[in-house]
Amino acid sequence: MQLTPEPDTAAPSARRGWWRDAVIYQVYVRSFADSNGDGEGDLPGIRQRLPKLAALGVDAVWLTPFYVSPLADGGYDVADYRDVDPRFGTLADFDELLESAHDLGLRVIIDIVPNHTSSAHRWFREAVEAGPGSPERRRYVFRPGKGPDGDEPPNNWKSIFGGAAWTRLKRPDGTPEEWYLHLFDAEQPDLDWTSPEVRDEFDDVLRFWLDRGVDGFRIDVAHGMVKDPSLPDIAEGQEAGLLDGHTRLPYFDQDGVHEIYRHWRALLDGYDDRAMVAEAWVEDAQRVARYLRPDELHQAFNFEYLTAPWRSAGLRTVIEGSLAANAAVGAPTTWVLSNHDVVRHVTRFGGGEAGLRRAGAATLLMLALPGSVYLYQGEELGLPEVTDLPEESLQDPTWERSGRTERGRDGCRVPLPWEGAEPPFGFGPAGSEPWLPVPAQWRTLTRAAQEADPGSTLSLYTEALRLRRELDALGDGTLTWLDSPAETLVFRRDPGFVCAVNLGSEEVRLPLSGEVLLAGAGVEARDGVLVLPPDTAAWLRD
Repeated sequence: MQLTPEPDTAAPSARRGWWRDAVIYQVYVRSFADSNGDGEGDLPGIRQRLPKLAALGVDAVWLTPFYVSPLADGGYDVADYRDVDPRFGTLADFDELLESAHDLGLRVIIDIVPNHTSSAHRWFREAVEAGPGSPERRRYVFRPGKGPDGDEPPNNWKSIFGGAAWTRLKRPDGTPEEWYLHLFDAEQPDLDWTSPEVRDEFDDVLRFWLDRGVDGFRIDVAHGMVKDPSLPDIAEGQEAGLLDGHTRLPYFDQDGVHEIYRHWRALLDGYDDRAMVAEAWVEDAQRVARYLRPDELHQAFNFEYLTAPWRSAGLRTVIEGSLAANAAVGAPTTWVLSNHDVVRHVTRFGGGEAGLRRAGAATLLMLALPGSVYLYQGEELGLPEVTDLPEESLQDPTWERSGRTERGRDGCRVPLPWEGAEPPFGFGPAGSEPWLPVPAQWRTLTRAAQEADPGSTLSLYTEALRLRRELDALGDGTLTWLDSPAETLVFRRDPGFVCAVNLGSEEVRLPLSGEVLLAGAGVEARDGVLVLPPDTAAWLRD
């Protein structure tokens, strides 16, 4: 079966954009590199380490929020969209980082958080002070309560982080008044996108960063922003988890978001070669593709792929569905295995040596597929999830809002190990204490240790990315499936490339000949037969 994109009707300047086959590396700013020893990663630390990312072979870097923020939700609670939080650096530091990245041939994408602000944002403080019915309150979703004296929230919506999605304000004298909506933490009040002032503000924010030279934006909660104006109750027991794209809700994936993105696309088209990627946890590939129509966004994360089990039939279904849905709107498909919101895939795939072996095979599969790829910092080192962080160190808001029953996402956000034999392994200066503890057993997983080991996960990623850049068959384009046994995936990409993956528990022998370019441990090719042990993959030049 061959999957071929429909004719691309996008503007000529965007038709073959860099984002169509880029490998984009996610930097979780707080956990990447600490330049000053305060325990938190920062922009100067990232700048110092950029040559390592260039050497890895990625095309672009995505930075998580570094804006002024109380960090109630890791920076996704923004108090000032036009400035850098002092713990991460300064605007001058950002400009220097951007210049250095561009000098190394790396593009830079930054996060934009349009669904909500921080409760510390000037607008929200003004809204609280101004009172009900004021223009300041129309920037957010304020409503009177239900029941006697308005003591009950306006509806039964739940916060993604647990508990109610509404918090009631009190006047200085203790008198209760209106409720405000927060689909996430109470310190993240939702903006009201029916307000022209909100729309104009974000136009200005986008231009502020585009004029500084950023290459694009990752849009946080891109399926949010627009709510059903009637604010209807949801069915009893119905709620969405953070990564739930299957529950249809009156506050996610509403049609009105698309008008916003058409406007944003026109704004970005006034600049050269800029792109937007949606974080849209929606129902399926067809719903995702609606965000990627030629006059909307350029990319969307493929969460259906990320959450697919390690089974050949299910993965093939997701791959085919993703390629077909995106081809119908002329958009590239993205592939991703991990990010700052999910358990690291080495652990999801079973952990230990088995999880690491599967992760390596999954990486070769992902990098061979048509389209663009997102890597999460540390996956090139084979880092596992840290599941035993001390309770006193947990900072994800889910921990408290769940009554300390759900540990949240801190386990995938532990600072990176760079070099040395003792924690924090070069993340910060010797003797500094990182904001989350780094496991001592990571001494064998540091970048420096793996650079010297040709059999390391880092070496696998580096070689795979080198080949991906050099081979005409890889990147954007099409694939053709080849017949193969159950629990295997085999496909050809022209010219002259074959990827074969064994997802089963038994060795398989495939009638494939050609030069093995890259493969997992134990793979052999002889006499026109490719031998794939369980959970391995191979790239061949045929």
